[in-house]
Amino acid sequence: MADSLIRTENLWKTYEMGSEKIHALHGVSFEVRKNEYIAIMGPSGSGKSTLMNLIGCLDTPSQGDYYLNGKLVSDMDDDELAYIRNREIGFVFQTFNLLPRATALQNVELPLIYAGVPAAKRHERAIRTMEQVELANRMHHRPSELSGGQRQRVAIARALVNTPSIILADEPTGNLDSKTGREIMTLFDKLHSEGNTIVLVTHEADIAANAHRIVYLLDGKINSDELTPRAHEAALASSAVQ
Repeated sequence: MADSLIRTENLWKTYEMGSEKIHALHGVSFEVRKNEYIAIMGPSGSGKSTLMNLIGCLDTPSQGDYYLNGKLVSDMDDDELAYIRNREIGFVFQTFNLLPRATALQNVELPLIYAGVPAAKRHERAIRTMEQVELANRMHHRPSELSGGQRQRVAIARALVNTPSIILADEPTGNLDSKTGREIMTLFDKLHSEGNTIVLVTHEADIAANAHRIVYLLDGKINSDELTPRAHEAALASSAVQ
């Protein structure tokens, strides 16, 4: 598919535990198109974290092919993979993973430092991204001086600052209360409407319902792959505009 960002073909991931082989993924094949908003769901042990690690180029499959932006990931060398992780994929984690002694702005600047962006341009782009997540008034605060929701907004700004092809969010509301979680999901809606491709990994049905498509994993296999009511609402809204 021409607009396919992610394409997996018969992905397997097997771990050897002594003489025993644990199959975390069993031949997973699916695609994610540009500007899709997809949730990967499943119970604990279903393989969703393993699949997330493969999509994020944090691990390699035991078998099968993974294409990112039309390029076969297994053909990439270490430098290319490092570039992908820094520039093509923006990671948002449940535990925020912020540097405690750095300010919010300095945390957001970090991927730009790795990318070799000059200081003045780095600073300007980080400020603009902080404004995008509505946190301009907290730029000089350290993580300990921020609420959980604000820390997650900083983490999202850090994921966005290199304008990646994909935002990969792993349980992004897992450490937040329900009200703050809803605010973060509203922010993801905004980012999707601005053209971002979002892959959300969650075990919570109400969080997954924010996406436009849910891929449900069970025992390392795709059990279902369906559009959500939000996708149908978006399609109706789009046709009404036309």
